[in-house]
Amino acid sequence: MGRKKKPLPLLEGVRIEAIAAEGKSLFRANDLVVFVPFAIPGDIVDVQLTKKKHSYAEGEVVRMVEPSADRIAPFCPHFGVCGGCKWQMLPYELQLRAKQQQVMDALTRIGKVELPECTPILGSHKTSEYRNKLEFGFANKRWLTKEQIRSGEQFERQESVGYHANGTFDKILPIEECHLMEPVNDRLRLAIRDYAYEHQLGFFDSREHTGLLRGMMIRLSNTGELMLLIQFCMATKQEHEQAQALLAYIHDKFPEITSLLYVNNQKYNDTFGDLPVEVFAGADHIFLEMEGLRFKVGAKSFYQTNTEQAYELYKVARSFAFDGFMADASDSTRLPLVYDLYTGTGTIANFVASKAREVIGIEYVPEAIEDAKVNSQLNGIENTRFYAGDMKDILTENFVAEHGRPDIIITDPPRAGMHTDVVDVILKAAPQRIVYVSCNPATQARDLALLDVDYKVARIQPVDMFPHTQHVENVVLLLRR
Repeated sequence: MGRKKKPLPLLEGVRIEAIAAEGKSLFRANDLVVFVPFAIPGDIVDVQLTKKKHSYAEGEVVRMVEPSADRIAPFCPHFGVCGGCKWQMLPYELQLRAKQQQVMDALTRIGKVELPECTPILGSHKTSEYRNKLEFGFANKRWLTKEQIRSGEQFERQESVGYHANGTFDKILPIEECHLMEPVNDRLRLAIRDYAYEHQLGFFDSREHTGLLRGMMIRLSNTGELMLLIQFCMATKQEHEQAQALLAYIHDKFPEITSLLYVNNQKYNDTFGDLPVEVFAGADHIFLEMEGLRFKVGAKSFYQTNTEQAYELYKVARSFAFDGFMADASDSTRLPLVYDLYTGTGTIANFVASKAREVIGIEYVPEAIEDAKVNSQLNGIENTRFYAGDMKDILTENFVAEHGRPDIIITDPPRAGMHTDVVDVILKAAPQRIVYVSCNPATQARDLALLDVDYKVARIQPVDMFPHTQHVENVVLLLRR
């Protein structure tokens, strides 16, 4: 028989010292750094260790001895169980301070490059109901909290609609209210749930791969338009009929929906990027507006999920790119050539096009590039060109030789940052300015270290897109040495 593991200790009356990565906080016990979720600096708590390594440990709060003077009451009834909005108990001004510190810690510790003073982070005007997109899952098994399991509480219905519980793929935490979007998200979700209960529709079983209702996505526009897409798993004629009846019910009950869509997803994952989207009623898209520009957004389109803060983010990127670049812009031939890397649906490219001679956008997803072209046409923008393909394969020295050496590069890569081949081509292209927009300060810092050979960091501007979470966007201006 194997040796029985020694139980990990309970640490009593410890004081939380600081905010840490991934939305957790930390304290030190002798030489051990302990990370815990759902605690804030100043809390005095009892912590049960759940994992112990050589130099750090993880734990969970089992008793609040004395709350921090900074702690506030969470506004959501699902706080602490739902995996999102982990900082609800932290006042927003302290969230912003923690995010700015997170950015500077990453740039200093990982980047190890000379840095200017950081401009104060731009907070979000809305700290709730700020998202324009939400996705929910359906499951035939609900997630039970530890308290519910201990109490033996029985539920009339196991079927639920909500968010995937942390660390599970087959159980859904039932969500009664979500404050990330305007209340229409609750009305839609609960109406579909109640209809499904009444008509005995199947909720998805991810292990058996059965059940009609699989997922739903809501997109809300600042033009007043509303998109609802439902993912079905329709394997039989009866399920097709049930789906059509549900869609007809939704169409009748929610006339404000301007784009009612559905997908038949019988795959072994929830992604539908490779599946046809069917229109039940209305258009196959909605429009979002930004500074007089209209952007067409379909079910598969990427668009920043905080509409108002996206505008602030793009204004920063535009300012970094063009302010002081040229004193006289009256001659269009003297305007700068701009490359917009990881352009997505061309939002930044179209947003800055009026200040450029030409904007060349590159993006991996072909459908996104088609959206980018449409968005240029919609807005009468004629000085953009878009190319689809893997960045490291498209952005080569030959591409730069063919399309012209950029004066400015704007790059907004995914969380993994830029491939080293891409960094090499940027260095050889030698633009006067690089504007680096990032959702991950750690990989941004790594890339800044690679660019440091020819570029110095001139400005740093964090932008909070996601209140009550640990996530932060950061924009850096690099000038050629």
